[in-house]
Amino acid sequence: MLPVRTREALVRHRHRILIGLSALALVSCSSTYMATHGVSNAPLAQEVRRATERYQDVAAATAAGYAPFLGCVSSPQDGAMGIHYVNGDLVGDGKLDVARPEALMYEQKGNKLELVGVEYIVIASAWDAGNKTPPTLMGQLFHYGTSPNRYGIPAYYALHVWAWKANPHGVFMDWNPQVSCEEHRVSLLRR
Repeated sequence: MLPVRTREALVRHRHRILIGLSALALVSCSSTYMATHGVSNAPLAQEVRRATERYQDVAAATAAGYAPFLGCVSSPQDGAMGIHYVNGDLVGDGKLDVARPEALMYEQKGNKLELVGVEYIVIASAWDAGNKTPPTLMGQLFHYGTSPNRYGIPAYYALHVWAWKANPHGVFMDWNPQVSCEEHRVSLLRR
């Protein structure tokens, strides 16, 4: 029979191992969930998820200065972008920060808005005044949008990141065929 102190040390060691294995299992489960649901593990998508977790609740987005902009944006052949909640102060500041996307994109499911991605937007003239090259964020090049455009804004640079809902066309594509405006109701946005 082992001395009492040795037995206690073994029990403590087993507890540490069990705690470590439990933590590993939790991390593995969350990574497996993201991977099996097609959500990108690209570094920028991971950063977006960390930065926007609190905006799963649209009330947190509105409290942070985001507001609905132009209803639900859809395309007849490419799916949709969803409902944009835009922070006008961020759009107009001429800066880009992965932790502060200019727009949050939601999809309506029943009576709930689900965060599906973000859009980084910078007005082209503001960016071009201080930079010699088009914007990039963690290696991802922005698209250029001309003016006039359907949004009624000046020429701009934009980058979509489908961090919360998989896009079979790619995590940085503008349109997502798995996003729909079919359930969009304006009355829900006015709450």
